[in-house]
Amino acid sequence: MRFSSSTLGADRRHARSLLFAEGCLLGILAFLLIFGTRTLGVTWDAWLRGGFIEKDCIQHYTGWLFYREAPLSFPLCVSPDVNWPDGLSVAFTDSIPLFAAFFRLLEPLLPSVFQYFGWYVLLCFCLQGGFSALLLDRLLKSRWALLTGSCLFVVSPIMVERAFRHTSLTAHFLLIWALYYYVCSVQEDRYFFKGAFVLNALAISLHPYFVPMVYAVLFAMLVQYALRHRSWLRPAAFLLLNFGATLLSAWAFGLFSGVLSESSGQLLYGYFGMNLNALWNPTSIGTSTWSRLLPIQNQVRGNYDGFNYLGLGVLLMAVCAVVIRIVQTVLRRWSPWKALRRHGMLLLVCACLTVFAVSNVVSANGATLLEIPLPLWLLRLASSFRSSGRMFWPVYYLIIAYSLKTLQDVLSAKRLAVLLCAVAVLQVWDISPALLERRQMLADYEQPAEFASGLQSNFWRQAAGKYDHLVTLSDTAEDTLYLALWAADAGMTTDDPFAARSDQQTLNARREATIQQLEQGEIQQDCLYLTDNEGIFLRLADQLQGQAFCARVDSHYIIAPGMTYTGSDALLYSEDYPIYVLDYTDANWDHGVLTWDNCTVMFDDTPLLRRRLEGASAVVANGIRYEILTVDDSDPGYIMLTLDTEDAAVLRGVELEFVS
Repeated sequence: MRFSSSTLGADRRHARSLLFAEGCLLGILAFLLIFGTRTLGVTWDAWLRGGFIEKDCIQHYTGWLFYREAPLSFPLCVSPDVNWPDGLSVAFTDSIPLFAAFFRLLEPLLPSVFQYFGWYVLLCFCLQGGFSALLLDRLLKSRWALLTGSCLFVVSPIMVERAFRHTSLTAHFLLIWALYYYVCSVQEDRYFFKGAFVLNALAISLHPYFVPMVYAVLFAMLVQYALRHRSWLRPAAFLLLNFGATLLSAWAFGLFSGVLSESSGQLLYGYFGMNLNALWNPTSIGTSTWSRLLPIQNQVRGNYDGFNYLGLGVLLMAVCAVVIRIVQTVLRRWSPWKALRRHGMLLLVCACLTVFAVSNVVSANGATLLEIPLPLWLLRLASSFRSSGRMFWPVYYLIIAYSLKTLQDVLSAKRLAVLLCAVAVLQVWDISPALLERRQMLADYEQPAEFASGLQSNFWRQAAGKYDHLVTLSDTAEDTLYLALWAADAGMTTDDPFAARSDQQTLNARREATIQQLEQGEIQQDCLYLTDNEGIFLRLADQLQGQAFCARVDSHYIIAPGMTYTGSDALLYSEDYPIYVLDYTDANWDHGVLTWDNCTVMFDDTPLLRRRLEGASAVVANGIRYEILTVDDSDPGYIMLTLDTEDAAVLRGVELEFVS
């Protein structure tokens, strides 16, 4: 039995619907075999709270927790309690805006604990199989060959790698869908597909990174059509209408509400570029290896996010396809120039996506080959999609599809089906270590456990519910996401956006204004103040210790008005508070010791330190006395002491006593 583009009318639609359903079932089966059913339990969130693979899933889940409690408003998906008081869209916490909006409407019917991320990934696998089957139906003649070929799409390493790590980025079916429209356009000589509007709206409502990739394929389709027919007006109008629909969807889902700039003001394009070895390098973050046979290659900088391992089965298939085309070209049975004329715009788009993915910092294995300087405006623009290695994904899937099409051109339907069965078995066998590891990692969360978090003190349990707002006075380093999760559970707001992008300039200005208010003794009773900067804490605690609980709790410095906490795990601010050399490093300082003289040490300039220095002539550490030769406070915010020693490095991390 054969399903192909020659099927007409209702029979053709029925055949494709059946084929799509079979592909969907294949995707569902792949999901269940890899991840099991546990993530489909909507009340099971231990793996999200624990930071499966890495902590990003805490960000995704916390964004949903905040939005779930937000009042219904339009545009959708904006939570006023995140990035307080400005608010923030869950699009910036990668909480899948479409799903967040849908389940927010159902919130009165939901259980107290509810997560939708497992069902989202299942749906992605399902649609990956369905659209892969439709795409291959346009390229392959044998039904069994196209279903077997679909296996290579539903166990795609780049999709599985994102599942439950960057969950919203699992929607690779959007790319297959776009490629399907491209092939339909070439075969049917048309460009207008009503589903393209839905495709682009879904892309922006699931994750903005899919938008340029989907539009790149559709752009190639439209230009190719326009060149064939020498007609530009209608394809251009279709493209503009799609842009308008996409922007409307973006607005409806709150992407223009609380718009944020690049993370921390950094221009990170080039850091997360794709290494030139990515197609055969079986390594990614959080996974031991993606191959039973191929060795792990070196990477530099953020190349890990440009993971694009093809898998041994697809690699061999792609090599065979290249050899076949070379032989056919030599024998004049295939013309690369004809292919270029027919698909030149798609090839150009693929080249542009590949160049962008590699970035201006070109790396191969563990070496940076060259770094191409870019104008500041271009660097800012490119940094909007700074994880550039992801932009190779459409090319990745084209490699699979084109390799399958090439093999079909030289093999009978039966031989192709047999060969693809072997390729699929080899592919799954090769990447099985990673698949098994992912399944086991989820199983590790079956039993309740205390997961990695710096918030271990009983203080956090006692403070929960006592305050309305968590106010950060500086960046909170490793615990940002855990603090946001704690605030969400406690029904508090947080001024930290804990998002992939943040308007750091505005946030810093707001923090500085808050610090100035606290320095004047103006403290809000409904706010819990927190900083990881000991200098800020010591200056404020000296002013506020009579009005608030001021202490170091875990790795954080807390100012908690109206709070009484007597736990032994808190270091309360007092005149006996220990003083250490400031742990500061740059080109001149090594953990607070001046590198070129090795006898000058640095401290935060605080009232407590100045009182200790009054009348002091020496510093004592571990029973050894070091005479103070000079005191320098010319650098605002810091005090430098030059000591009578040849190696002040021994003072690092040691409590210091100031004596006369």
